[in-house]
Amino acid sequence: MIPYRQAYWNIPGHGVLYPLFLPFAAFFLYGCWRLIRMVGLGQHGAKLPVLGHQIRDVLAQVFLQRRLLREPVGGSLHVALSWGFGVLFLATCLVGVQDYFGIPTLRGKFYLYFMSLTVDLFGIAATLAVIGALIRRYLACPERLRKPREQEGYVPLLWLLLAILMSGFAVGGLRIIATQDPWGAWSPGGWFAAQGLSTFSHPVIWHRIIWWGHAVLAFAFIGLLPFTLARHILFAPVNIVLNRDVPSGVLESSSLEEAENFGISTIEGFERKDLLDLIACTECGRCQDACPAWNTGKPLTPKGVVMNLRDHLMAHSSGADGKAMVGEVVSEDAIWACVTCGGCHQACPVFIKPIPKLINIRRYLVMEEARFPEPMQAALRGIENRGHPYQGVVPSRTEWAKGLNVKLMADGPAPLLYWVGCAAAFDARAQKVARAFARILQAAGIEFAILGDKERCTGDLARRIGHEFLFQMQAQANIETLNRYGVTQIVTTCPHCFNSLKHEYPQFGGRYEVRHHTELIARLLGDGRLQLRRSVAGRAAYHDSCYLGRHNGIYDAQRKILSAIPGLQTTEFVRHRDNGFCCGAGGGLMWFEERTGKRINNERTEEALRCGLQLVGTACPFCLSMFEDGVRATDAAGRLRAMDLAELVEIAM
Repeated sequence: MIPYRQAYWNIPGHGVLYPLFLPFAAFFLYGCWRLIRMVGLGQHGAKLPVLGHQIRDVLAQVFLQRRLLREPVGGSLHVALSWGFGVLFLATCLVGVQDYFGIPTLRGKFYLYFMSLTVDLFGIAATLAVIGALIRRYLACPERLRKPREQEGYVPLLWLLLAILMSGFAVGGLRIIATQDPWGAWSPGGWFAAQGLSTFSHPVIWHRIIWWGHAVLAFAFIGLLPFTLARHILFAPVNIVLNRDVPSGVLESSSLEEAENFGISTIEGFERKDLLDLIACTECGRCQDACPAWNTGKPLTPKGVVMNLRDHLMAHSSGADGKAMVGEVVSEDAIWACVTCGGCHQACPVFIKPIPKLINIRRYLVMEEARFPEPMQAALRGIENRGHPYQGVVPSRTEWAKGLNVKLMADGPAPLLYWVGCAAAFDARAQKVARAFARILQAAGIEFAILGDKERCTGDLARRIGHEFLFQMQAQANIETLNRYGVTQIVTTCPHCFNSLKHEYPQFGGRYEVRHHTELIARLLGDGRLQLRRSVAGRAAYHDSCYLGRHNGIYDAQRKILSAIPGLQTTEFVRHRDNGFCCGAGGGLMWFEERTGKRINNERTEEALRCGLQLVGTACPFCLSMFEDGVRATDAAGRLRAMDLAELVEIAM
């Protein structure tokens, strides 16, 4: 046996260990430089976000990993693995500093409790996590990890990490055997390894051999890190720090007057932050699981879009890819399948945003190529010519209000503007919602007015389809009208109008206090200004509108309304709140017939039937229309009906 200190600290020697690390370090730095150069191919974007929310996001997502923990099994494995390796890396750095600078070995409580016990416990946790991840991948690999390419990229890395961990414990065990370390029990991982290796002859020699093997494996992992999916360890935290803290439903404006081209058709056309998104992707597939298009058999998967664009970026940067980004790298069927529901944004643990990328490609197809589905073209022509996308309807925006004595802003100012929206003005089913809401406002004594024929489509539809020019025309015209009447407060029954008026009109100087009608109704109920006395029977649940829920975080007002209605037995969809499932009408698909896979609204309607619902409460005219179509398509008439919450409140009054 040899003295404890000599065995532990003096085996490697500076003369060999650190020079050995240099080629691995050079390979690592080259890989990082290569990835940074790829990101640099993009365009300069907006200024870096002001430091503030990034601290919160890094704490929540990098350290606490809250989004990952929404899936308990996979999230727990990742937390154990990342924290385990993080602590091991820190401990290794401390040992290296001690060794390199000749600092005497730390003893006492710090050494025993941290350098031995704590480090080993974290190492054990990381080992169990790697083993659990391998078992999961070989025996019950989730589809989201394999699809859309029938491959899972982390298995070789997991085996490498397991080899590093096991060799590390073997080194510790042989050290304990060789030195008869009296404190060996404080290193539980090494102590258990020592029990298994106790029959080894010449433990000092084996210690040296495995020590060097462990070092080479660790150096290899560091060198390979930028060239494998493990690159997210470096780039995902940066992506989170650079995330812009804006609602997920907000699209950035582009300066059309200064633009040489509209939209994006090449990989260099994206901003650098968009390209960083591609590099930071972990391929976890959570976005894919949340995507209603993918879940109903469409050719779109957010994970696939990001992976294809990333591979295209890497090939393009080396001059080896001659594919067209639009049509080949990302198919047009996938481009037009996105409902802009925000599920992918909500699910991504590293804040990757596929929707703006797809919208920018749509802008190219619409404004440069004029190549997009005919039904969408007809809707946009309607907005341009008539101020709304509906065809074959009454010519007046005030037809729905006949007999209700609703005031026009042109007849005199009112403190509150009811922004009716195109659906409630021209769609016969949505008109019932507008009438119900008007009666609610009148019953509560709220003074309000409408713009009538002075109101135009907000342009939300045009912006989501990709016709940015038409959206900006609509926004500027509406802002001019609103400012002319001195409007400061707006309420609307349409979440899409709500999102545009509240978050996107300020891009053009239109700043107003905007509320959704369910927020106002919930407040009136809470204040006692509405009394609900009539019972409404049935088992009911609220369907979360994407543009209220995920995109704007409004979940509670609607549930307060449902729970206040006498007689209703309230429950929830299986997929609800931020895990809700789109009705299928967003992103312009209200005006586009789904031809591939299952209709999204049918999937959601069938979920309502599986939940035993008799009534679906909605808060969006598109959702209401899609559910009614779904009820007819699934032959559920008489068993299930959909009603806007304003209609239910009016009945209960």
